[in-house]
Amino acid sequence: MSNDTLDVLVLRSDTHGLPAREYADLLDAQLPDHDVRLARTPAEERDLIEHATVVTGVDIDVSLLEHAENLRLFAGVAAGYNHLPLDTLREMDVAVTNASGIHAPNIAEQVVGYVLAFSRRLQTGLRQQHRHEWRHYQGDELMGSTVTVVGLGAIGTAVVERLSGFDVETIGIRYTPEKGGPTDEVVGFDREDVHDALARTEYLIIAAPLTETTRELLSSDEFETLPPNATVINVGRGKIIDTDALVTAIQTNQIDGAALDVTDPEPLPADHPLWRFENVIITPHNAGHSPKHWDRLADIVADNVTKLSETGDTGSLVNLV
Repeated sequence: MSNDTLDVLVLRSDTHGLPAREYADLLDAQLPDHDVRLARTPAEERDLIEHATVVTGVDIDVSLLEHAENLRLFAGVAAGYNHLPLDTLREMDVAVTNASGIHAPNIAEQVVGYVLAFSRRLQTGLRQQHRHEWRHYQGDELMGSTVTVVGLGAIGTAVVERLSGFDVETIGIRYTPEKGGPTDEVVGFDREDVHDALARTEYLIIAAPLTETTRELLSSDEFETLPPNATVINVGRGKIIDTDALVTAIQTNQIDGAALDVTDPEPLPADHPLWRFENVIITPHNAGHSPKHWDRLADIVADNVTKLSETGDTGSLVNLV
């Protein structure tokens, strides 16, 4: 191994049922000048991390970091990073990147699926089909609706792009409204601005990360402002919605329904009341799954490995946390 070889260690955890071996093979193919290794066991992780400069995986234990001597970069394979030992990594002067953006196409497609399921009442059709019941029911139209998207990052932007052919009005809510965005209107998280947007919204799509600003952004007060024909869709984080307030809003017909790929708590307990509502769609936090997951991630990580190898600078890395 030459001195200019950058050791890349892929930790053994799979994600979304996709084997880490596929990810390691993709990185190996894109980094012919570097030594890419997959650790298959805890012992191999402890052994190989000793000389690794880049480690990539779902998570990393502080106990494993104690064996790292040359680590410069930890590349997370998910968009979220709050589960990582960020304080320890910062103390070790290790840069952290995430997988932001790679989930945008598939999550946006799932959001459009939720929206159409509610606008055309597809759940009603499925329930009747299961009963072999041929009985007409009334659908709605998406055209002319107002769709509000909270978070205009890669996912929120992809959602807006995919809804552009449906002739809807769009409102974006983001931290920096002065930047504008792909929506017809952009507002910030000022409480009055948020409520003004909610009052005009038929479809509320949450595609933001969990922060102190977004935590319980939707609580009883906000559900009171939403029109009774509004549908709430959450592909962000479960704690952005006050779950008790959501249950009450559905029980009292304050909103038309909800589609949740994320919940609080998560996993959602089998006896939770949300399971029992016919106007709630629940998916098990799998909107982020795509067969293209490793391909897109490997492109980003390989590019970052090359940058780090050539410049030694972590400041220019893509998706730096």
